[in-house]
Amino acid sequence: MLRIEDLHVELDAEAGTVRAIDGLRLAIARGETFALVGESGCGKSMTALALLRLLPENGQVTAGSIRIDGGHAQTDVLELAESAMRSVRGGRIGMIFQEPSTSLNPVMRVGDQIVEAIETHTALRGDAARVKAIEWLERVGIPEPARRVDDYPFRMSGGQKQRVMIAMTLAAEPDFLVADEPTTALDVTIQAQILELLKELQRERGMGLLLITHDLAVVSGMAHRVALMYAGQIIEVAPAREFFAAPRHPYAQALLRALPDASRRGQALEAIAGTVPPLWLRFEGCRFAPRCQHAQPTCAASDMGLVEVSAGHDVRCIRAVAGDLLNAPQSSAVIVQTAPAEPKTPPATLLKVEDLRVRFPVRSGVLKRVVGHFNAVDGVSFEVARGQTLALVGESGCGKTTTGKAIAQLMRRQAVVEGRAVLDGQNLCALDGVALQAARRDVQVIFQDPFASLDPRMRVSELLQEGLLALWPEMTAEARRDRVERLTEQVGLRRDALDRYPHEFSGGQRQRIAIARALAVQPKLLVCDEPTSALDVSVQAQILNLLRELQRELGLSYLFITHNIGVVETIADRVAVMQSGRIVEQGDCATVLGAPVDSFTRTLLAAVPRLVRE
Repeated sequence: MLRIEDLHVELDAEAGTVRAIDGLRLAIARGETFALVGESGCGKSMTALALLRLLPENGQVTAGSIRIDGGHAQTDVLELAESAMRSVRGGRIGMIFQEPSTSLNPVMRVGDQIVEAIETHTALRGDAARVKAIEWLERVGIPEPARRVDDYPFRMSGGQKQRVMIAMTLAAEPDFLVADEPTTALDVTIQAQILELLKELQRERGMGLLLITHDLAVVSGMAHRVALMYAGQIIEVAPAREFFAAPRHPYAQALLRALPDASRRGQALEAIAGTVPPLWLRFEGCRFAPRCQHAQPTCAASDMGLVEVSAGHDVRCIRAVAGDLLNAPQSSAVIVQTAPAEPKTPPATLLKVEDLRVRFPVRSGVLKRVVGHFNAVDGVSFEVARGQTLALVGESGCGKTTTGKAIAQLMRRQAVVEGRAVLDGQNLCALDGVALQAARRDVQVIFQDPFASLDPRMRVSELLQEGLLALWPEMTAEARRDRVERLTEQVGLRRDALDRYPHEFSGGQRQRIAIARALAVQPKLLVCDEPTSALDVSVQAQILNLLRELQRELGLSYLFITHNIGVVETIADRVAVMQSGRIVEQGDCATVLGAPVDSFTRTLLAAVPRLVRE
């Protein structure tokens, strides 16, 4: 067993002492999958870092224990010397980190990084370790593993880097695996392959798995037990089947109502109003009460807020105490809006992409001469209508992100770009200098990796004003400040976030900052590269509602690059399916997803995880 008892973690921040984890307890058996879910900033990733004693410099464990049971012996991770932690990290407890771009060494080949883990924690050495590294790259779905083993991380897509991170962790054969958003950057086919691999390893080695994820559909298909975390505490624990069939806590019910799917198309999602409260405050009672539509005076009692559904435990929550509230009508705390009727006349085209090709040079030899070109995007054509959303879906590495960057004219220095991308009558591919800078007001990008796209030396207020200073120089300082404050609230962050740096936020919170920055200059077209992949379902609902609302008010158009078919079903008007640099099928969303013609599209849709509520 891996046991956490009464764990408290505090962080020293400018605003005061942040109680990131406040009295957490859980136990994971070997062979069990235990899922930890909850909103961004609730303490999930901090729990994972505490397990391996990898807390940031301003963090410390102030109380509790983390024990690994091995036969008759117990090891308290918190009492080990740092030298002894080398055998625990990777060997006994492995970890798949949330952001592979910052977890992989940029100056080491990916194969060398995997070999390093193998030689540190197993008996294999030299060529045998390299062969094993290639085998693991193949098992996680890296094409041409014998060649890609010598690539550097920057030569791989976000999803491929995530797979390398998974291979490196699993190659050490740990007893317990902490997987922090292991499938966030993966397309559904590779995600299904990775999840099946994790199940297979559990059967073979009896590996315990702590799965931290926002994807409740993945949880429903993988987990034996589920723990719901909020504001540093676990507030509901239950077997997975019971959690999804009949969630007890109001917060759990609100999360499940916020999930996007085809049934909610044309309607706003039921986002949870407000945000997780500041963790430097002291709380009494249920921490969700300020946002709860069923809150009662008794919610302030010190023993409220936890729901634990298992033998020998009482259920303690206002929902259980006051059974008549179980079917209470929804209050104004839940945002429900109805989208206007679809226009009868087809909208005008805003963006027309014709025969777009992106070719990367292939270099060889000591002098790295160009010996050929790799066609990442090979003759792509599509249209995005004014005020509508085109979803671009496909496997990781198929060219989706490259297509989006090429349209925004961000690939000119790295690759040869051919074809046309006509935005509102202007061919972006033919623009240069001042004309191109002026056109950048109209097209903005939300990047896949928010940590890499935000300058770590700039405060959030400076990041949000950067685009305004460059593209709207005539705007006054007061107007800029008002705009960024309004944007901060729109994307679900408190105003005090403006004075903080990117490293002080969780992955999902950084993604919200990136979205606000793209919206700041009021573009006509947003290239959204996995904009909700790092977001929990409640914030995802807020962001999707925000994007939909902005689309109605401002006539915005979106090129929405995503792996999440549920999001596509909810927000997209049209869908284009991409494979190996080409579009194999495109059309109306309902038609493509409901009756796909191409075999690849059918394979893609068959791999989509679906929430099981029975």
